[in-house]
Amino acid sequence: MKFRTMSLSVVLLISLSTVGPSLASYPEPLREAAVPAAPLEPTSLAGCPMFPPDNVWNTRVDSLPVDTRSSAYINSIGLNTGLHPDFGSGPWDGGPIGIPYTAVPGTQPPVPVTFDYNDESDPGPYPIPPNMPIEYGSDHHVLVVDRDHCKLYEMWDSRLNPDGSWDAGSGAKFDLRSHALRPDTWTSADAAGLPILPGLARCDEVQAGAINHALRFTADDTQRKYIWPARHYASSITDANVPPMGQRFRLKASFDISGYSAQTQIILTALKTYGLILADNGSNWYVSGSPGACWNDDDLVTELRTVHGSDFEAVDESGLMVNPDSGEAFVVVKDLRVVNAVIETGTLTAPLHWRALPYVVTTTVRYSGAPILETNWPSAMILTNSLPGSATVLTAVVPYSGGMVYFALKSQSASGVWSALSNNRRYPK
Repeated sequence: MKFRTMSLSVVLLISLSTVGPSLASYPEPLREAAVPAAPLEPTSLAGCPMFPPDNVWNTRVDSLPVDTRSSAYINSIGLNTGLHPDFGSGPWDGGPIGIPYTAVPGTQPPVPVTFDYNDESDPGPYPIPPNMPIEYGSDHHVLVVDRDHCKLYEMWDSRLNPDGSWDAGSGAKFDLRSHALRPDTWTSADAAGLPILPGLARCDEVQAGAINHALRFTADDTQRKYIWPARHYASSITDANVPPMGQRFRLKASFDISGYSAQTQIILTALKTYGLILADNGSNWYVSGSPGACWNDDDLVTELRTVHGSDFEAVDESGLMVNPDSGEAFVVVKDLRVVNAVIETGTLTAPLHWRALPYVVTTTVRYSGAPILETNWPSAMILTNSLPGSATVLTAVVPYSGGMVYFALKSQSASGVWSALSNNRRYPK
């Protein structure tokens, strides 16, 4: 039977999984048309994603809580120390500034690679082309993307041999379509055991007008500890006031970026939205990027040095973790389900269950006679638009005369940012 248009009149029975503030204590959500959608546009390079859109590298942190040790971490790195771009159009001291990368076809012949730390390295061969650029300076990173298979190969302390083979300190492979992290306690081409390329500022992004991911940075002192998503530490310091590898920071929302050049504003906007991830030992507040002709070195150095450690705060992103061995971030409900629904004469009683997103204050649930997409979400009928963000159960009684009923939800943070659309759950199945 064809599905009949439903009435907006519904009876709601709301059950909360945790004790919390009353519904009346939450403000009415902003009109959705006036609130920016959570950007889940995948960052890409050479046709490959830089990990899935809900990966921790690509996740906004502007609504996350401040870490309880934020002040101590900032003091450790440098309260009055300014940012510095560890990239540019160069050259500097005889070589290019930044960490270069190269994209190759899937047919690129692989070459033998031998690692000093082979017990924590992914074995070769690696598809490194003959003209492969090596990072100038001390770390000698090599980054290669296989654009046909979307595989990332990274090496540290890389040395090319006369016969075309390579020696390196360590090496790691990453599937750019996967959330998989390194084995726990393993390094990578970076001290934190993280990939490097997804955390670089790149010319193609700045020229497109936005950097939609976190940026990699270094600190002189790091703790003998790592936190998700990092997998490795590189320090003997046990002081809890020193930041661990993997610690996330963001530029404070109150910091005024209006007086900066367009290029610097793009970087600072990314630091407010996606932040920085501590990934290696090095100079304090040095932000990583790839070399390129697009960079205005004078503006970047002059302007970023006026952004000090005191303008940042450490954030607690532990609530985003789905699995300690995965880089997937909990930013969209994927487990919305109908449990023990009952159809009676003219009525569908549908108990909805889901895992609540962290750091959200309200949830909106809608239903429709057709699959609910981002495009038709505004026209789907509202079950509730003021459910507390901590809610995990909603039982709706809706008029029913046959056909499929689809349910979906979105949540809103305190700063007014909406999550992406949840999975659809239909009934009858």
